[in-house]
Amino acid sequence: MKHIFTSLALVALLFSSSAYAMQGMEGMDHSNMDKDPNMHVAMVDGIHAEFQVMSLAAMNTTDPDGKTHHVMATFTKGDKKITKVIGKLKLVAPSGKEQLADLKDFGNGVFAANFTIDEPGKWGAICLFKDDSGQHTVKFHHQNNEK
Repeated sequence: MKHIFTSLALVALLFSSSAYAMQGMEGMDHSNMDKDPNMHVAMVDGIHAEFQVMSLAAMNTTDPDGKTHHVMATFTKGDKKITKVIGKLKLVAPSGKEQLADLKDFGNGVFAANFTIDEPGKWGAICLFKDDSGQHTVKFHHQNNEK
């Protein structure tokens, strides 16, 4: 009888720790699920957030302030695209240098900001945005292999 209670306690502990671990996944970067290293996907508060980092040179365009990269974001809830968002995106270089930009509305649920990504290595990104349901935070990392 003692072994049955011990086994049940271990099973309950296993399930509760798995549920707790899954709760910690909300808002986390799930870019490893994607094959494109420039795409970053996360879920936060029931919102699917998708980010794409693109070189302006590869897009055959330039920025009037000399920025080098375009970070585009889209947000969906269920199967509906969120078209009204106010937000900011911060990039942190491997050296610790920070850049902050407002997300500009490009229409049809596409938001973006330009940055200077000029160091190789792992860049941190923090997106704070507000929609009709409240304020949300998404964090992800982008690996820059350009030299």
